[in-house]
Amino acid sequence: MLIILKNSWALLLGMLLLMLGNGLQGTLLGVRGAYEKFDPQIMAFIMSGYFLGFLLGSRLAPHMIRRVGHVRVFAALGSLISAAFILYAAWPDPYVWMVMRVLVGFSFSGVYVVAESWLNDAATNETRGQALSAYLIVQMMGIISAQVVLNFADPSGYILFVVMSVLVSMSFLPILLSVSPAPVFRATKPMTLRQLFITSPLGCVGTMLLGSVFSIQFGMAAVFGTQINLSVREISIFVAVIYIGGMVAQYPIGYLSDRMDRRKLIIALTILAASAMTIGIFVYETFAVLLILAAIMGGVANPLYSLLIAYTNDHLQQEDMASASGGLIFLNGIGAIGAPILIGWMMSNWGAGAFFGGMATFFGGIGAYGLYRMTRRASISIGLQTGFTTVMPQSTVVVAEAAQEFAIDKAHADEEQRS
Repeated sequence: MLIILKNSWALLLGMLLLMLGNGLQGTLLGVRGAYEKFDPQIMAFIMSGYFLGFLLGSRLAPHMIRRVGHVRVFAALGSLISAAFILYAAWPDPYVWMVMRVLVGFSFSGVYVVAESWLNDAATNETRGQALSAYLIVQMMGIISAQVVLNFADPSGYILFVVMSVLVSMSFLPILLSVSPAPVFRATKPMTLRQLFITSPLGCVGTMLLGSVFSIQFGMAAVFGTQINLSVREISIFVAVIYIGGMVAQYPIGYLSDRMDRRKLIIALTILAASAMTIGIFVYETFAVLLILAAIMGGVANPLYSLLIAYTNDHLQQEDMASASGGLIFLNGIGAIGAPILIGWMMSNWGAGAFFGGMATFFGGIGAYGLYRMTRRASISIGLQTGFTTVMPQSTVVVAEAAQEFAIDKAHADEEQRS
């Protein structure tokens, strides 16, 4: 790990600043929307714009990089993010915010592809696992720390929007001044969705429904907080606990994943989360209970993404794992786009408890489909399962493919050690 920090500290610092800006954006807009009298349905459309833009960016960014190069794409899209953050405060109109969210989502997708390409290129086969771990920690710490920054100024003013813009602008300095010559962009052609579904129906359905869970967490948690009259401090704690729960639960769930039937683990986790979210519909008024629910929500959702990828890999040949990761990311993005809109409509018509009702439905959907698949296909022997590698839902196909390469290399090493 020390070698990774020595060689990539500037890149990781830049990514930390980027995640601070992006993590602050989602929560701050949810809070500021309440000051602007935007109801949950309007905020839902605004929040969904990010995921639409991110999905578009994941498809178009590779073509842009091949055409004009990493540095130009990174600088152009980063400048667009910085400008959009300022325009949020200067022009608090729902239509403008919707357009800005699409542009920001598109830009962040491209920026992540570039930065992750540099990080992957700087890693060797021996250090790739450590690089992925360092990147995961940076992502989570950035989002969690952003919730602390939310308390530094009045969300009804413009200072926090300036802070977001400055954070993103400053992130360019360590990255652009320290990276080696831009790597040749490589991305495996995604497996067709039909092939992917035939290979792993649960992996496809589960990843798409989990995308809905992620978009509700990232986009609607602060909106929910404002609807039940939480203070800014309480909202920041609530959102932070979601991601803290995800970070803490990664290792124990990964440990179990390599030692038991993954499909049973997926079902058990989603039933647990669905049960907790159902209870949350009725008891969210107590802040301590709300934090427990947030920890369960994040503690199941974030590791579950890696678990579903690992489960899908169990049914693939090693040479197909990288191409499958692109398809799973696309399905995750499709699931993310519409969920905030649905939850916003439910919260506008049925009250704040619909936030947990929607989460319970999506978690329960994964568990129910998993139980159905148990009747259609026999389980794979635990000894034949591929290794569990942590991948964050905010990551692009670059990190997803790097994680698969690491898993393959680790599997080869384990086979050689056994023989």
